Amino acid sequence: MERKIVAWGLGLGIGAAIALAPIAASAAWEPTRPVEFIIPAGTGGGADQMARTIQGIVTKHKLMTQSMVVVNKSGGAGGEGFLDVKNSKGNPHKIIITLSNLFTTPMATGIPFNWKDLTPVAMLALDEFILWVNAEKPYKTTKEYIEAAKAANGTFKMGGTGSKQEDQIITEAIQKSTGAKFIYIPQRGGGAVAVQLVGNHVDSTVNNPIEAVAHWRAGKVRPLCIFDEQPVHYDEKMVDGMAWKDVPTCKSQGLDVEYLMLRGIFMPGGVDKEAVAFYVELFKKVRATPEWTDLMKNGAFNTTFMAGDDYAKWVAREEKRHEELMKAAGFMAAK
Repeated sequence: MERKIVAWGLGLGIGAAIALAPIAASAAWEPTRPVEFIIPAGTGGGADQMARTIQGIVTKHKLMTQSMVVVNKSGGAGGEGFLDVKNSKGNPHKIIITLSNLFTTPMATGIPFNWKDLTPVAMLALDEFILWVNAEKPYKTTKEYIEAAKAANGTFKMGGTGSKQEDQIITEAIQKSTGAKFIYIPQRGGGAVAVQLVGNHVDSTVNNPIEAVAHWRAGKVRPLCIFDEQPVHYDEKMVDGMAWKDVPTCKSQGLDVEYLMLRGIFMPGGVDKEAVAFYVELFKKVRATPEWTDLMKNGAFNTTFMAGDDYAKWVAREEKRHEELMKAAGFMAAK
């Protein structure tokens, strides 16, 4: 299966998911002390949930002899976490989970960081985005929602994670595509964004599925469309006989915006190849567990996996794409 990642006219091909290779019986290197797992985002969001699920899997299945310690460093739109790892050059006992702020944070803030300061390990998955509204709202389709947003004359509130990050990029794309205007309300993490929508403090969000699924199951929020070129394939019934696969694409509903986001792992720069190989094999083991399968289904993830040169080349292309998106939205830091 192939997926494209595009946003208002920009496109990028993604190769088919790489089949899992046989897991080596032993590795030339393994951690000799606890591994610090940095999350450059707040608690409750997609990155936080994935990292803590990984920590639980590693512990439950005894995939490492050393422990894995999860640490949130969300300050400066994740810049705190990225600079921490950048400044830990050569340390094989530190890893970081990344999202689009790998690109958007340095572009928007001008902090002295670039993904090339780190060592790519593996793409674990690609995360979807969904247009969500409170279940009490009268609009049940994307068309009805856009008409309501236009009629609101710029007073509709869109909740999102951070400023000048992926949620606001998508919001800008919606404005460009429809002519509707929004007041963007940033939060520290996707969990807080979902809570704001449940409380009717915002009119809509573009949260990841995993960040709002519990509220959907509880009947508090409603998905209107998914920002992918095709519906996801997960057919497990979630609410009122509806599955993830039943959420239509935004483009099919007249909203021509598409966007997916990286969920990947990096290490500090200057680490040995043997250490990188250890983590690649570790995450292959993680992805082979039933707990990981449940996470992918629950969060409607695209399960594309990459490592090595393929992953590094993909990240380089994504950097260029995000530079175009950030420039188009006017979000680049002044030089």
